[in-house]
Amino acid sequence: MSNYPLSYKLSWLPRFLKPSLHGDAKDFGPAAADLMVPRPARTVQLAFIGDISAVASRQAPICDPALKSLLGSADLVIGNCESPIVERVRARFGTQIGTRHAMTEAFLVDALTAVGVRHDRLALSLANNHMLDQGAEGFEETVAALRRLGIQTIGTADGGPVQRVNAGDLTIGFAAFTMWRNAAEVVFSGRVSIEANPERWPAGSLERADLLCAVPHWGWEFRHFPQPEMAALANKLVADGFGLVVGHHAHVLQPVSLIGRVPVAYGLGDFLGTALARQPWPGRIGGVFTVDVSAEPESLGKVAAYRMHPFTRLREGGRERLVPVTELAGKWRARVEERLVRVLGAAQP
Repeated sequence: MSNYPLSYKLSWLPRFLKPSLHGDAKDFGPAAADLMVPRPARTVQLAFIGDISAVASRQAPICDPALKSLLGSADLVIGNCESPIVERVRARFGTQIGTRHAMTEAFLVDALTAVGVRHDRLALSLANNHMLDQGAEGFEETVAALRRLGIQTIGTADGGPVQRVNAGDLTIGFAAFTMWRNAAEVVFSGRVSIEANPERWPAGSLERADLLCAVPHWGWEFRHFPQPEMAALANKLVADGFGLVVGHHAHVLQPVSLIGRVPVAYGLGDFLGTALARQPWPGRIGGVFTVDVSAEPESLGKVAAYRMHPFTRLREGGRERLVPVTELAGKWRARVEERLVRVLGAAQP
């Protein structure tokens, strides 16, 4: 059984059709900031992307050259693998109508090539509500596929609550976990990380990393602003020593906050469509969140700067085209920029 409350289930379709704007960007921080001036001479760049799925399109996307260059130049790209990677679906009906997710290894390879992301510079979180959509066998197939492709994974239970990934000269400790499940806890337990409280993690979990980064799958879908519970958890994670928090699950872009000097990007929206092919337009706005981390000894692991790069997913035939907001035109650009002002406080940070 899933762990969604009834009120959540009843609100899903109305909010999918019209994502909520209940909130105010003034309550959050800037969508881009230089936190160390002057910047350190040596930095490592992390690029975070949102949910990746093949539900909206079974073809690899077309990617704008500027966006492809941005992702290709990062030392490490971090995303959320929202769909199990399987060659044969097990939940056929649910997969056909889009409630159960699945993508093939070939789709993922083609998509990564299209957006310029190298396998050896990619880490994918498996800590999300859809990861058991094709059963335990589908989860195992996903882990095996990513290992075969040379893609690092985070958010798996057997890797411990914090999994360390090298990025340039730094070691980043990623704590990826999901607060939502589409199946019973017994199915997720032992496979996907579901514990959000560091106080319940084994001793020493937060050691041996230059930067601790939390990657929570949290909050309610199709809300542009985080709930108070999310803000409370973000504050707790920062108090526990995390220097960066970047979340997923809302499927719409959410604001950035600063807790002291720690950036919290609550939600990046979808990177590749995880809903219907003809999704309402607010769900087609996503963001690439770049974070420059100091590699200098005196400030090792400190966030030097961050920036949200909004983009949109347009339909082009049977596939999606990823386009920076600056490349849009006319009424479509005006509408997107108005939404960005409402959510981020700026159209293009």
